Amino acid sequence: MTKVLIAGFAGSMGQQAVNLVNSLPGFEITAGLAHTLKSQNPEDYQLPAAAKIFTNRADIPAGIADVWVDFTVPSAVYGNVKFALEHGFRPVVGTTGLTDEQEGELLALSKKKHLGGLIAPNFGMSAVLLMKFAKEAAKYFPDVEIIEMHHEDKKDAPSGTALSTAKMIAEVREPHQTAPDTTESLAGARGGDYQGIKIHAVRLPGYIAHEQVLFGGKGEALTIRQDSFDRGSFMSGVKVALERVGELDQLVVGLENIL
Repeated sequence: MTKVLIAGFAGSMGQQAVNLVNSLPGFEITAGLAHTLKSQNPEDYQLPAAAKIFTNRADIPAGIADVWVDFTVPSAVYGNVKFALEHGFRPVVGTTGLTDEQEGELLALSKKKHLGGLIAPNFGMSAVLLMKFAKEAAKYFPDVEIIEMHHEDKKDAPSGTALSTAKMIAEVREPHQTAPDTTESLAGARGGDYQGIKIHAVRLPGYIAHEQVLFGGKGEALTIRQDSFDRGSFMSGVKVALERVGELDQLVVGLENIL
């Protein structure tokens, strides 16, 4: 039986993860981490009655779980994943907001500990495919912009998926600015910039997670889009991660790298 700790279990994505793990044979939730709770009763959050609830990660003992599933907030994710690796938990991370430097530090720590894990900017299959297709298209359409649209409660901008998309595109194109002579009459109108790739972040009620990658060429254009209408759609990717994480001997970034 694989024991699972879910960090952020009381949130929207955390509750989806709780329901997933409860449904999987061979897995059991033994602990949960949440900083603010209305109740200390595990069953109020669909956790098994025997699961231990923690509000401070420093109180979590080693050995209480094998896998640390993280759906928390950007401000906590680095500390959480570092703690998990230092205490023998295999992290499966859906929280975005890690910098390249932080990912590098965590990768080095995982190698030192010989402990595998997964950091996924997006667990949705449509998003994984969008990134794959966008990278391929960028070989032929190097002028590109990204628009990502999320719910109003998302804490980071741009989204981890949009930033990962830009990084994958940058691998196959020469860095350059599209329309470099444009003058902004309103500061920031052209969006954020990653090696010349403009990224625009939308935050509105009614949205869940959506992304468009717009390519422009002489006399033609290409748009690749994905839409996640239900948070439950991300759980197919989390299921794959839970089933495969035990085979890894270091941190892997990107769900596509374990499919």
